[in-house]
Amino acid sequence: MSLLQFSNQLMLTIEQISHLTGVPKSTLRYWEKSFGDCLKPSRTHSNRREYSLEDLERIKTIKLLLEKEHLTSYGVRLRLLELFPPQKEGERGRQAKSGEVAGSPFP
Repeated sequence: MSLLQFSNQLMLTIEQISHLTGVPKSTLRYWEKSFGDCLKPSRTHSNRREYSLEDLERIKTIKLLLEKEHLTSYGVRLRLLELFPPQKEGERGRQAKSGEVAGSPFP
């Protein structure tokens, strides 16, 4: 398995995402509702959220847009749609068949 394949399969819990970004879990859940067109983590069979590395980059982007650029929620949604065009269902997270994850630290 190559490093790229491993990075496409790496999934993080909401606790891990919260720790990595400094965003509280309750805020992550709120952002999932507010920015559902662009941020939709996968779910396990027990309905737990699983975030991909792409989701991590989207969360970092949302945080930056809100805190540094002071955009409204509507402005953040518009910018996210520009930066991360919507994908067809089944093309995200573990479902990805090939290609790089946008913003991935891996080549």
